[in-house]
Amino acid sequence: MATAKKNAVANRTAPRKSGDGASQNELAYERLKEGLTTLVYRPGDYLNTAALMSDLQLGRTPLNHALHRLATEGLVQIIPRKGVMVSPLSIDDALHLIDVRLANESLSARLGARRITASQLDALRQAAAAFDQAVAERDVARTMSCDRQFHELIADASGNPVLIEVLRVLHARSQRFWAISLSAPGHLLEVQQEHQMIVAALAAGDAEAAVASVEGHILSFRRSLLQER
Repeated sequence: MATAKKNAVANRTAPRKSGDGASQNELAYERLKEGLTTLVYRPGDYLNTAALMSDLQLGRTPLNHALHRLATEGLVQIIPRKGVMVSPLSIDDALHLIDVRLANESLSARLGARRITASQLDALRQAAAAFDQAVAERDVARTMSCDRQFHELIADASGNPVLIEVLRVLHARSQRFWAISLSAPGHLLEVQQEHQMIVAALAAGDAEAAVASVEGHILSFRRSLLQER
């Protein structure tokens, strides 16, 4: 990996105290997950633990914890006697993910329209504004991070911890495909408009409009992805 890429991943999260094992595990997970979802680590590549320790400036134990956690989320594959491989991407996988997202994010939007609090709505508006700023500055990594935060805030508003956890995994896996689709003409402008429609529906407490807006947003992603094939 090029030095600039290594620094981008390693510096994205502030370092924690080295004696705090739980913090180091979480830091390794977040840094490695970001490298995977932004395609710093390419699908189909094998990951070398020693190289990862250098790239991410972390020890072997937290990295091993992170790799096993990411394997359960489908971002890497631990292959006996071969090592750890970044999970390959296929259009079929993307379409299956989209089907599952449609079902789960529709439920999340319906629940969120009834349960979202004023502070959650404020945070959602701020995430949408941060996304717009990242787009304006052509900061791809921050654009993707802000989009993930936007979707996680909608999930949080559902108030259902099982659904929240399911959606976090789905969003992480979907982001690798979204990184590919970013170059589709006009897609980012569509996303900005779709975010605003979702916020407006949730603010109005309109469950049907919230579901329709979220479904339209996911189907827009599907169209942009197929356009990039």
